Amino acid sequence: MVDTMANSTLQDLPPLPSYTLASRPSMIPGVPDIVCQLLAPVIAYWVVSGFFHILDVFDVCAKYRLHTPAEVLKRNHVTRWEVFRDVVLQQIIQTVFGLAVAYFDPEETVGREEFDVTLWAYRLRHVQQYVPSLLAIIGLDAQAMGGKLQNYPQLAAALCGGTYGPQAFAPWEMSTAKFIYWIGIPGVQFTVAILIVDTWQYFLHRAMHMNKFLYTTLHSRHHRLYVPYAYGALYNHPIEGFMLDTLGTGIAYLVTGMTIRQGMWFFTCSTIKTVDDHCGYAFPWDPLQHITSNNAAYHDVHHQSWGIKTNFSQPFFTFWDRILNTAWTGGDVSARYQRDRIAAQRKVDADLASSQASVVNSPEIDMENAQQQTRSSQKQVLENQDGARVIAEEAREEQEVKQSLRRSTRRKSGFDAKAFSDRMAGTLHGRSPAILHAD
Repeated sequence: MVDTMANSTLQDLPPLPSYTLASRPSMIPGVPDIVCQLLAPVIAYWVVSGFFHILDVFDVCAKYRLHTPAEVLKRNHVTRWEVFRDVVLQQIIQTVFGLAVAYFDPEETVGREEFDVTLWAYRLRHVQQYVPSLLAIIGLDAQAMGGKLQNYPQLAAALCGGTYGPQAFAPWEMSTAKFIYWIGIPGVQFTVAILIVDTWQYFLHRAMHMNKFLYTTLHSRHHRLYVPYAYGALYNHPIEGFMLDTLGTGIAYLVTGMTIRQGMWFFTCSTIKTVDDHCGYAFPWDPLQHITSNNAAYHDVHHQSWGIKTNFSQPFFTFWDRILNTAWTGGDVSARYQRDRIAAQRKVDADLASSQASVVNSPEIDMENAQQQTRSSQKQVLENQDGARVIAEEAREEQEVKQSLRRSTRRKSGFDAKAFSDRMAGTLHGRSPAILHAD
């Protein structure tokens, strides 16, 4: 296909080049680009989360952990297998949706890149025609200024309205046109897409917390992870996963008019950022945790019972939390984290003591691994300088709960629904009423 666009109003410039369109060749021979677009985020998800999982398993970089292994074991209300299963289900839904969108997309072509770059050079020349008028508004004579800049002919020509030699673009015009086409426009597309995703996810995420039906039916599943870890980033109800992640990024991709390859990078970067926000580590050298204030530490507050109505922003920036006053404002959270660590550690210690007393010689229990995990958790707890004070507070609070329960038992001889509920909660979740109270 050859473009025959008229240029009767641009007689002093080179004509727009003709072009012939052809199908875009695949990045990987034999593999369609749409397949790469759909597989790249999935591969990135498991590679990045696998890296963090290895850190967890081998207890590497423990000093940067937001939570101890004991908390992962005792505070979460879902097994790792259930998390893995639901994440795979969501990725299948994402892939099917992506294939459906690709089916209706027109075939991508190449061949008009030179034409588009030249068209931007034409636009730059047109913009220069208004420079003398704009300078005149503030009392400057463009012709006089151009005469004083004879040593800088391109600058002088731009100030005088783009008076260059006939049938030629200035070198700076072509360089600027190439920058706009190859870097500027994609940069704007990515920026707008990020703003769309952040806006979509903030308001939908916030609605799922404010609306009781949406929270109990959909979003509460994600909050079974009180202690997030990397491959739990996409652990959601399938409907929520489609609405929040798949549909949000899909709309951003379509609205901004990205190519398939641009979409591949955008989806992959969004996936890596989401995994990093749930990784459970606060690294000083992780660029994703410092480019914006939305990082693992920021989002982890939202997963705690005391911060669940704050820090809704995800996955990139936090501007909506700041604008609408939903960012955490409770000050330093180190004491709160320490109390949760101690409560979980006590539970692990109690379980370990019980196992040693009842099945000391059982070959099915890896006592060495359990003790190593205990020591790792204890080290993190004791490293905090406020550890002694927090332990005392925790012990006092637990004692008050026990006394309250004893007084309640003495007062009531009949059926106590609340005490029964507390006991059932402790049984079902493997947690005592005191630990539930601490959360």
